[in-house]
Amino acid sequence: MREVFRSKAALVLGWVWVAFAAANAADLVVRYSGPSSLDAGAVLAVLTALVFVTCIRPAVVLTDEGVLVRNPLRDAFVPWTAVDGVAVSHAITITSGDAAVRCWTPQTTARERAAAVRRGRSGSEGGGPAAEPARSRGEQAAAEALAGRTHADWAAEQIRRRAEAARPRAGTGGTGAEAGEGSATIETGAGAEAGAGPGAAGTGEGPATMRITWAPGALAALGVALALVVAAFLT
Repeated sequence: MREVFRSKAALVLGWVWVAFAAANAADLVVRYSGPSSLDAGAVLAVLTALVFVTCIRPAVVLTDEGVLVRNPLRDAFVPWTAVDGVAVSHAITITSGDAAVRCWTPQTTARERAAAVRRGRSGSEGGGPAAEPARSRGEQAAAEALAGRTHADWAAEQIRRRAEAARPRAGTGGTGAEAGEGSATIETGAGAEAGAGPGAAGTGEGPATMRITWAPGALAALGVALALVVAAFLT
């Protein structure tokens, strides 16, 4: 089971831009007019590559083997037994031994933090409109769990829970972790292969440690954009 935490707003913005860029790229190909079209294509490619690495790619992926942090240019995989701490400020930071990785997403703004605090206070004081319908026991439990928390706080809590659940099994050779209780989306298919490499590495012999690698997809996107810029400059 894979749980994916990311900024939904950034994801939507990213795919809207990709659709816009694709339409404009098709128009440039159909109406190609020499160097000017190549220059426009290079600018479009650079912007699209930046949107991809900053809006679409970043995510925190919880797998059975560990947590995969997809940042703009690098991937960091931490087996559950190697997670030593999870802290949240404006971003989530995962520590493993002497190493630490800061997650690009989800992040918490000061405004979102203040709103979460106000929500938590109002919930504890029992405030709210008198005409508000009575909540079921499940709805009340969910509201209490989210009171005073931001999306980043919730994601960090799921990482802590799954890391703690995996520790008792470390001595028996188990690598799986119980599924978290979060409300994150489940990612399958094309989005699932991102953690396959690091996940496999985390199950090898020796102590479990954080593994940080460059992201081939991000580097390829930037490389294509750079190639178009060079081609536009030379023509």
